[in-house]
Amino acid sequence: MNHYTVGVEQEFLLVDPDSRRPVALAPRVREISSAPGDLDVQGELTPFQIEIATGVTSSFDELSEQVRLGRRVLVDAADEAGCRLVATGMPPIGEAGPPPGSDDPRYHRIEYSHRRLVTGTGACGLHVHVGVSSESEALEASNKLRAWLPTLLALSANSPYYQGEDTGYASWRSMVWSRWPVSGPPPHWHGPADYDRAVEALISSEALMDRAMVYWDVRPSADHPTVEVRVADIPQLATEVAVLAELIRALVVTEPSEQRVDDSVLLAAYWRASRDGVDGLAADPHTGKLSPAFDRAVSLVEHVSVALRDRGTLSTVEQQLDWLRHNGCGATRQRRCPDPESLVDTLIARTREET
Repeated sequence: MNHYTVGVEQEFLLVDPDSRRPVALAPRVREISSAPGDLDVQGELTPFQIEIATGVTSSFDELSEQVRLGRRVLVDAADEAGCRLVATGMPPIGEAGPPPGSDDPRYHRIEYSHRRLVTGTGACGLHVHVGVSSESEALEASNKLRAWLPTLLALSANSPYYQGEDTGYASWRSMVWSRWPVSGPPPHWHGPADYDRAVEALISSEALMDRAMVYWDVRPSADHPTVEVRVADIPQLATEVAVLAELIRALVVTEPSEQRVDDSVLLAAYWRASRDGVDGLAADPHTGKLSPAFDRAVSLVEHVSVALRDRGTLSTVEQQLDWLRHNGCGATRQRRCPDPESLVDTLIARTREET
């Protein structure tokens, strides 16, 4: 099991320190950032967002260190550029768009084909890559992960506010992202030929412009020998990022213990996870029956406990789960702030807390 490497991509929002609104300074932040080693600073769909990717890591400690270092690189660059880095799934105040004067031809093609879906979101997520040997193994991992995707979403939920108002959802990002025609939980696959047929048909329909627009929450990476898991909001703290990545890795290497889930019930479980996070109720993706979402998170850790124990990370994951039990998911913590302005200030502080 120790052959499965891990890398993560963290997406962040850039905000003005005075207005607390998104600010289009990503090109400047990227220009002045200095990322050591294998860290890679990347642009996002809008200039209000910035991303940093770790290198390939083979241990939990190595990943944790790169996650923290990556945040420090962007925190310092954002400060120098006159803005602040924020780890939240959606902008609490204002919106990230439309991009001013974008000259990216690909962006304009997506804007033409998908219209209003492109602008005004600023959705920031966490993408976890787990190394696999082939596309076939990546698709097998996708099938394993399907039943647990709502639980991973609930654990990461960190976007209750949008345009200064509480949306009533723990992860408004996931609701916004679900409007794209190819998003959310992937289908159950029967191998690479099945996947390729589906993607080519979607490209023919122009729902996808190309394979880079496959926005399912699990997909074989187009650029790396990995399975990419994109279900999570960007968490507030670096520790949360590392533990979520460890859970995802453990799911990839653990044999599935549950039967195939029905697509419609899985979507209902997604909706419930988006609304309640880990501090409310969860819908069982097989039966639809409701139970405390935290109990489902405990079941997830039990399901992958052998893989975690083999890596020496079981106690670390259990400690983080206990911390979440007492402190709540990111959305719950956001809602403790008295007003949107103090919320943004708190998020700025938490983003740099463990760097």
